[in-house]
Amino acid sequence: MNSRSRVIVRSLLTGIVAGVILAAVFAAGFFVRDIVGASGQAADAEEDGYQLLDEVQRLLDAHFVREQPEYAQREYGAIRGMLNTLNDPYTFFIDPPVAASESDVLAGTYGGIGVQIVRSEAGELVLFPFDGSPTIDAGIEDGDVLLAVNSVPVDISIQADVLDQMMRGEVRDGNGVELTVRKADGQEMTAFVPFAAINVPSVVWRVLADDPQIGYLQVMRFTGRTPDEVRAAIDGLRAEGVQALVLDLRNNAGGLLQESISVADEFVDGGVIVYQRNARGENAFPAADGGVAIDFPLIVLVNQGTASGAELVAGAIQDSGRANLIGQRTYGKGTVQQIFPLSDGSSLHVTSSEWFTPAHQALERAGLTPNTVMQPDAEGRDVELGEAVRQLNEMLASGTTS
Repeated sequence: MNSRSRVIVRSLLTGIVAGVILAAVFAAGFFVRDIVGASGQAADAEEDGYQLLDEVQRLLDAHFVREQPEYAQREYGAIRGMLNTLNDPYTFFIDPPVAASESDVLAGTYGGIGVQIVRSEAGELVLFPFDGSPTIDAGIEDGDVLLAVNSVPVDISIQADVLDQMMRGEVRDGNGVELTVRKADGQEMTAFVPFAAINVPSVVWRVLADDPQIGYLQVMRFTGRTPDEVRAAIDGLRAEGVQALVLDLRNNAGGLLQESISVADEFVDGGVIVYQRNARGENAFPAADGGVAIDFPLIVLVNQGTASGAELVAGAIQDSGRANLIGQRTYGKGTVQQIFPLSDGSSLHVTSSEWFTPAHQALERAGLTPNTVMQPDAEGRDVELGEAVRQLNEMLASGTTS
């Protein structure tokens, strides 16, 4: 196992649906039949059923000139229309095929080669293979610089999603991708890497090659395994002799609530982590004394993709004075959803509570403002990580932890 990088894998995300799925779900909007829980004008309907909708359906059956869609299609469209009246983008319905696809996505498995690509501040595409991935088997090592994919030169100007798709594909014999890399000694190497079933990591960590006294810890999402993975990563970084930490929460869309709280608890020593408010009132979630990372000087990286549980963690760290945030204003999702599987394989996501930072900042639609606001580099260089390293070196020189 490479001493500069560990990737802890096998994650299961069950909390937050990606924006693409949200957009697809809200594409339809009709009115509904055979569901419960309306309000206002629907008070009578709660007692007697949706009589007006039944009346409309009878009229359609008697008079509509063309063939009607399948009953399930009409029912699903009506459900979506009803939910749209709530004006809450996080309360939504998913029909069975999409719900099944969502389960696959949230399980975090895909066909690919199993590598993290980092756009360095120097403008290079640096590779960090996942443990046990076909990339490692092909001889790719941590810190190798990507030069070409399938003989086509690449550089930092290539869009991240385009590059990501080049590294993915169907798992079958002979299917894969050819990578040309520059090794640490300056030599170039070309290797074919077959596609395999890859488990998307929850936590990625490494010692920064250019500054070995600083550890880098990225939480990709919050799953049932994430708190243990974070603790293992901190132990590993401590064993490598790091003196300070960068916690990267960029593009982390959240995940499980309790696991987010548990991760925050490892970085703050006492106080409140988050307040949660629901129909029954408000509850405080306190931090325990101690934590595996409370003694390290710390910087947290955030951006517009930092949402939900990731904002909870960043807000707890910022409000406690534990560390500065660097990057861009976060997404602003401060609500909690429950997922209810329905009888036909569809599912309903329902907003059930909202949360606030220890200083009672509302996250919903507001987000968090970083202590150091930076604009993303136009060519994708990781200038935020570079600034974090500079601030941490200043803290180490002065002997402070925050």
